[in-house]
Amino acid sequence: MNTKSEDYKCLPAVDKLLGLPEVKILISNFGKDIVLCSIRISLDYFRGSINKGIASPTYEEILEKVNSLIQLFGNRSLRKVFNATGIIIHTNLGRAPFGENLLNDSIEILKGYNNLEFNLQLGVRGNRNNHASELLKYLTGAEDVLVVNNNAAAVMLILRTFAKGKEVVVSRGELIEIGGSFRIPEIMAASDCKMVEVGTTNKTNIDDYKNAITKKTAILFKAHKSNYVIKGYTTEADLPELINLGKQFKIPVLYDIGSGLIKDNKHQLMKDEPNIKESIQKGVDLICFSGDKLLGGPQAGIIAGKKEFIDKLKKEPMFRALRVCKVTLALLETACMYYLNENDLNEKNLIYKIFNRKQEEIKKTAEILRNYLEKKGILSEIVSSKGQFGGGTLPDREIESFAVMIKNNSPNKIRSKYAEKVYQGLLSHTKPVLGILKKGNIYFDVLTIFENEIEEIAQIICEVHESIVKNKS
Repeated sequence: MNTKSEDYKCLPAVDKLLGLPEVKILISNFGKDIVLCSIRISLDYFRGSINKGIASPTYEEILEKVNSLIQLFGNRSLRKVFNATGIIIHTNLGRAPFGENLLNDSIEILKGYNNLEFNLQLGVRGNRNNHASELLKYLTGAEDVLVVNNNAAAVMLILRTFAKGKEVVVSRGELIEIGGSFRIPEIMAASDCKMVEVGTTNKTNIDDYKNAITKKTAILFKAHKSNYVIKGYTTEADLPELINLGKQFKIPVLYDIGSGLIKDNKHQLMKDEPNIKESIQKGVDLICFSGDKLLGGPQAGIIAGKKEFIDKLKKEPMFRALRVCKVTLALLETACMYYLNENDLNEKNLIYKIFNRKQEEIKKTAEILRNYLEKKGILSEIVSSKGQFGGGTLPDREIESFAVMIKNNSPNKIRSKYAEKVYQGLLSHTKPVLGILKKGNIYFDVLTIFENEIEEIAQIICEVHESIVKNKS
């Protein structure tokens, strides 16, 4: 039996590996630097394995490891994914989808140079904060706006500017957690302010806020419960009450509305959802929201409100660390321009385009997918489904949809294993498809799939299915 030292000696030298015909082919395809790096990482990996008592690898195992690393370096980590979940604003899939119109209408600005920080009228250095600001002021009705890299950053910047070392009053029922386990209390702590909780999880009234005000109170904070619902025996202080209380004690009110609904929308699904324009009209001092949720743009945190407060935010040193780049500004301005024309909004903004889809159109898409699959010998059926907005938006609203379920008449255990293999196989594909794995079946909700994607998605499903059948035989 070999000792560890003997196993270490069995590992080939780097030069010896570089001289192998297989490695020379890799060098000609990918270049020496990336191949050399992959070899060294692979040998370090196997030294670690030997140290754990695993036998020395064969040449084939080493070359396989080198190959996998080269592929890892050579392939994009961020890839297109077909969304067959029925979740429109899918946090894990990049939230609001852009669509060709948004990209095409922004590309000319981003190709080559642009006037990010150049004033074309005066011929002197300009300010990036001016881009999209007039448009956003018009859409929100705010005196001024400021754009940072996400909504959590917006909240942090506001708290740090106005409440550093002071107190912020917030309802216990609004201590929300947003994506990635990032919580309001943690944002408060990172902003160096003291959080004062009032009320209870289900009931907070205006007197709870009033009784908590001290000389150290710097902000009255309200957060829209955009990613969860509390029903039953509940009370919350509404925005006008907080605004009046803030005026009485000369304390600014911050409203984290989150979801980014710009104005009142007549769609039934948007009923009772608070919007930015109405909140501004009610007199709130500052409001912040996401750019990549219901607005339908890129990741951004948009702060709108009274000019005296926005001016102070612009002077806060932290703002420079949170500012956005030319890509974000170009996409955001384009997305906002669609709100100037209702037809553009419903056609070019994919969020609105998806939730405005008629039932007949969704079912037709499902039928096309089923027909493609059945032509390839994969039995499937169309079932009713419930789509969602997702992305911490309208959590209690469901959208009537249809899904295609692959039929498998095998016993439950075999059917379930097959569905899992299809699900994983689709994720491992060079063009991943994210479906729904539920109760031993695999579903593809077509609410978030468009007709021009169907044929490619069907082909990918067929490839994965055939691979599973082939390996089984």
